[in-house]
Amino acid sequence: MSTPGSRTAPPEPPGSRPPAPTRLLLVRHGQSTWNDQRRIQGQLDPPLSELGREQARRLAERLADGAFNGFYTSDLRRARDTASAVAAVTGREAEPRADLREIALGEWEGLTREELIDRYPELWERWQRAPSWDIPPGCEGAAAFEARVALALQRILERHPRGDVLVVTHGGVIQVALARVFGKGSAGVFPFVIDNCSITTLMRGPNRMVIAGVNDTCHLTDGTFGVASRRDRSGGLTGTY
Repeated sequence: MSTPGSRTAPPEPPGSRPPAPTRLLLVRHGQSTWNDQRRIQGQLDPPLSELGREQARRLAERLADGAFNGFYTSDLRRARDTASAVAAVTGREAEPRADLREIALGEWEGLTREELIDRYPELWERWQRAPSWDIPPGCEGAAAFEARVALALQRILERHPRGDVLVVTHGGVIQVALARVFGKGSAGVFPFVIDNCSITTLMRGPNRMVIAGVNDTCHLTDGTFGVASRRDRSGGLTGTY
C-alpha cells in the first residue's frame, strides 16, 4: 500500500533494458621458441617455449572463473597449447579455427632478421622505407589478411550476441582487430604493443565496437615473474618491437 504523497516508480516495460554487450577477450599466445629466437613465424608452427608454458599457466589461473559464451583458438600449435592451459582449468575446450591464424609471410617465415637482410637485401630496403605485408615473396598480403580477420571476428560475434567470448590468437590478428575499431588498415606497421599471453578486450556497444583494454599483462607481472623483454616480442622484422 502506498502512503499519501508517496510516488511509486512505474515498472520497466518488457525488453526495456539493453542486452549485455558482447566482449571479445583477445589473447595473444604464449612465447614460442621462435619468439625467443626472434624468428619470423607467420603460419609456421613452433611450440611454446618454457617461458610460454608458464605464461599460459598464469593466464589460465586468471581466467579460471570466467564464464565464456564462446571459446576459440587459432589452430596453430602455439595458440592451441595456450588455449589448452585455459581449457584445463575451465573444463571447456576451445574450437580451433584456421581463420584466426597469423598472417602468412611466405618465404620470410622461419628466418631471423639477420638472415632476411642477407637473403633479401633489396626487399629489406623496401621494407625499411615503407613496411608492407605485400612485400614478402609468397605472402598472404595485407588486404587479404585484414579481410580474413574481419570476417572471422564477424562470424564469432554473430554466433554470440551477448556475453564474454575468449579468442586465443596472434599479435597480428589483434593488431588488425584494434585498427579496424579506428577505421584504419595496418599495411605493415603495428602501432600497439601486444605481449605474449596479454589480454586485449573489445566490447560491442549498441552502435559500434569500442576498445575496453589493450595488452593487459597483470597476471604476468607479480614481482617475481615478468613478461618477455621487448627484444623478444617482435616476429623478427624490426630491431625493437
